[in-house]
Amino acid sequence: MLSTTPRTMLGRSKERGSTDRNDLYEILDTGLICHLGVVVNGHPMVVPTGYGRVGETLYLHGSTGATTLRAAGDGEVCVTVTHLDGIVLARSVFHHSVNYRSAVIYGRPRLVTDPEERLTGLRALTEQLAPGQWDYARPPSRKELAATAVLALSLEEASVKIRRGAPVDEEEDHALPVWAGVLPLVTSWGEPEPDPLLPEGIDAPVHILHRE
Repeated sequence: MLSTTPRTMLGRSKERGSTDRNDLYEILDTGLICHLGVVVNGHPMVVPTGYGRVGETLYLHGSTGATTLRAAGDGEVCVTVTHLDGIVLARSVFHHSVNYRSAVIYGRPRLVTDPEERLTGLRALTEQLAPGQWDYARPPSRKELAATAVLALSLEEASVKIRRGAPVDEEEDHALPVWAGVLPLVTSWGEPEPDPLLPEGIDAPVHILHRE
């Protein structure tokens, strides 16, 4: 089960909360981008970034010179991942909503210094975006690794919130001649676009062509 702390307890719409860790894993494993919230020089900053999960650890990375990464390594952070699944159109504007799955993780990340774990984290990040790519492409060089910071964030303190289903209108509004329902949102992959500098005869690999 997910942890229950003052930061993860839901204040509103508690019925949408989930304490099932499998829901947390599903949201993280099917996402592509997270938002990392940090405090930089006393001011909040939220940046989109890639991530990867290995067990109970979320890995983040960036340039060793990045202000946000240095701030994240020095204090508490908040990481969010959200899937927008549909627009909920009600009979009244007040009851319009969205169907979504969201996860919020709090904690103090640690800078990964162990060489093997650094590669594990970078592999997870790569595979999150393009499964199969880590073994296909050139591995990072020593110079590239030296320029890259890897952070590990425990999933110990996390919350999940999910909304599914139809609009919830006022009873008296059900008779209004207004269409109500859900407009689903589906994200799909397009055709791979080759690099203009790619030599002839190099086709996209199977793990890219058959991406689901």
